[in-house]
Amino acid sequence: MADAVTRFLSGDSISEIAAGLYRSSGFVKSIIERTGVPQKGEGKCDYLPDECIAEDFAAGEIAWSARYHGPCIIKQELSVDYQAEKAGMSDVNYEKKYGCKAFNVWVIQKMDEDYSERWTTAQGAGFTATELAYDLGKLNHLEEYGVDLSR
Repeated sequence: MADAVTRFLSGDSISEIAAGLYRSSGFVKSIIERTGVPQKGEGKCDYLPDECIAEDFAAGEIAWSARYHGPCIIKQELSVDYQAEKAGMSDVNYEKKYGCKAFNVWVIQKMDEDYSERWTTAQGAGFTATELAYDLGKLNHLEEYGVDLSR
């Protein structure tokens, strides 16, 4: 179960995981749904399972980006105090404007072999983005299923 969830979070498709585990795609999909792993959709922003809903995240925490359909690393909260410390950064009170906190995140992407050397950083392949808390999902509940989020 943990292997299927970890591979899904790493960017493998349901069919790739099923082939690797010698199981059906339906079997793997049921594991993903039962454990509360966010689904990768085609829409602008995905639906988050109830287990993932949160208003606050810690720096360094691995979360799910509903907007970018994959895992991300929380870099820092964009609080009013943080913005005031950074020269040239506009002061936006995200909680007042949008009703939730905002965070800088590193969106993790699966490395393409053709571009792995070109796009890889110390954090791995991906890019920086700003996300509102309601577009982020906690993944801590997956640890009870033996999922190592650091992988």
